[in-house]
Amino acid sequence: MKILIIGGGGHARVVADILRAMDGMEPLGFITSDLDPGEVGPMGLPVLGSDAAVGSIPHDGLVVAVGDNRIRERLFTDFAAQGETLVNAIHPSAVIAPDVVMGRGCMVCAGAIVNTGTVIGDNVILNTGSVTDHDCQIQDHVHVAPGAKLAGGVRIGSGVLVGLGAAVLPGVVMGDRAVAGAGAVVLGDVVPGLTVVGVPARPKT
Repeated sequence: MKILIIGGGGHARVVADILRAMDGMEPLGFITSDLDPGEVGPMGLPVLGSDAAVGSIPHDGLVVAVGDNRIRERLFTDFAAQGETLVNAIHPSAVIAPDVVMGRGCMVCAGAIVNTGTVIGDNVILNTGSVTDHDCQIQDHVHVAPGAKLAGGVRIGSGVLVGLGAAVLPGVVMGDRAVAGAGAVVLGDVVPGLTVVGVPARPKT
C-alpha cells in the first residue's frame, strides 16, 4: 500500500520508520504546511504539499501523524469525512494479543505491548514501550506516551493523554480529555478534563 503521512514533525518521522518496517507498506512522503513542497523531508522522504494536495496524489491510505490529540482528532475527522482510508502503523516489534480489537488510523510504536481483551478506538497512539494490559478500553484520539502503563481493566476516555512514564492502576476510569502528567501514578478515577500529577496523582494546581 502507498501511504501518505499527514504531518512533518517527530511523530511523522516515527510513522515513516514504522511504515518502512512493515510488510506491504510504502510511505510516499509528508503532507505538511510546515515545510516547502518539493524539498527532502525527514527520513529522506519528499514533502508533497499541504492538506489540499492529498486529493491530487495517487495513494492507498494515510496516517495522521500528529502528537497533539485535538489537532490529530480534527485532521482524522476531516480526512475520514472525505472518504480517505485511515491505516494503522504498527511496528513489527509491538506485541499485540490476537483478540485485541483496534480501530482505524492508530499508531503502535516499537516495543509497545497490548494484552488480551483490550479494545482500542480510532486514531490512538500507543507510543514506544507503552504497556496496555488485559481488558482495557481505550476510546478515540488517545495518546499513551512512551513508557506509560495501563493496568488491567483501565478505561480511557476520548482525547485522554497518559503522560511519559505514567502508571494507571487496575480498573481506573479516566474521563474524556483528562491528562495524567509525566510519571504520575493514578490510583483512582479522574473526571473529564482534569489534569492530575504526582505520586500518588492529585489535581494539578
